Amino acid sequence: MILDFLFKPSFERGVHPPQFKETGRTPIRRMPFASRYTLPLSQSVGRAAKPIVTVGQEVLRGQPIAETAGYVSVPLHSPVTGIVEDIGLHPTLSGEWQESIVIRAFEGASQEVLYGDPVDVDALTPEQIINAVQATGMVGLGGAAFPTHAKLAAPKEWPIEHLLVNGCECEPFLTADHRMMVEWPQHLITGTKFAMKACGAKRALIGVEDNKPDAIAAIEKVLPDDGSITVHAVKTKYPQGAAEMLVKALLGREVPAGARSYQIGVVMQNVGTLAELGRLIPRGQGFIERVVTIAGPGVSKPGNYLVPIGTPLRFVLEQAGAPRDAVEVILGGPMMGAAIASLDVPVTKAISGILVFDRSAMQKERGKTHPCIKCGECVNVCPKGLNPSTLGMLAAKREYDLMAERYHLDGCFECGCCSYVCPSNIPLVQQFRVAKEIVRERQAA
Repeated sequence: MILDFLFKPSFERGVHPPQFKETGRTPIRRMPFASRYTLPLSQSVGRAAKPIVTVGQEVLRGQPIAETAGYVSVPLHSPVTGIVEDIGLHPTLSGEWQESIVIRAFEGASQEVLYGDPVDVDALTPEQIINAVQATGMVGLGGAAFPTHAKLAAPKEWPIEHLLVNGCECEPFLTADHRMMVEWPQHLITGTKFAMKACGAKRALIGVEDNKPDAIAAIEKVLPDDGSITVHAVKTKYPQGAAEMLVKALLGREVPAGARSYQIGVVMQNVGTLAELGRLIPRGQGFIERVVTIAGPGVSKPGNYLVPIGTPLRFVLEQAGAPRDAVEVILGGPMMGAAIASLDVPVTKAISGILVFDRSAMQKERGKTHPCIKCGECVNVCPKGLNPSTLGMLAAKREYDLMAERYHLDGCFECGCCSYVCPSNIPLVQQFRVAKEIVRERQAA
């Protein structure tokens, strides 16, 4: 057993934070419907969608309400049957006010999905599958929110050999992907077949951390007999689910600095993304709700909930038993997630987790920042082989251009390993984010 653990596929360096994944043992529950929903027109990388409804118009659950504004853009669908109350500027998770569609749900409606056009999926060409994916409004559910259809349409000059399916879910607390693999394995396989046909991959490898044996077992039961799709247990370690790390673990390949994975013949998708595509495309339906992990010491009813897109965050927390005076709410996982300043914002397509921390938990975590003692711990754990200590000292001196030109600032994907192990409690990742933004502004100027 010890040798089996040591030789499971993995990558160099990384960290082993506490898991806190108790919610992975309970089934997905549906979140009750709220009275109003706010849908920002921009919920992905790329151009914002354009409204195709008007104020006062009645809409059905699943009906398209905003169309694409170009290729790297996705449509929006109504999460409820109701009436459009407003189209205007509303607060969003980023802190900005963005153009959004507000829908008031009809109280007596059953909220069945009444809009959709079933598709003969076997007859679809790769191009038609990509169009069908875009029509669902699907974005990467691992957190990046890149339009899924654009990611599947790799440039023709780079033939795709492998589709890597990321089921690692290595962030502490988060278990939404875990439950989807356990409960929706057939949808996952169906979505994986769509993605393989769309991008031209002959083989798909599903990587799942070995702390999810029930997910691996569920997937193994529905794998196709031809061996084109396989599932692999990888070592539980953070950030195992990062694209470059999983490519290294499962294929033994390196993604060159500044390159994309498709340039080495690989396309990666999240298990949740493909499971949703396997569920939606055959029905001809849009993406209107997603599984979200709600956890942390500040909630009394933690779990994985199926939440309609646009649900007010304050309503979600009330349903999960969070106190009104919750000290901190983090969207995503604790390693790469972001704290928010207001609860008066909606759940969007990119939210995989909502973590709530009470006062006692935050007092334990917060500590005074001290000068770097050059212990080298951050260097030992950086999965990209960077020198976070030097980058941090340059950031403190505002040597941002030097960070970018000589110390590969752009190679950092902000996993948080360095901040996690720093005995001086230096907010390294936050410093790097500021540095990147300043470098981008200077380059643009």
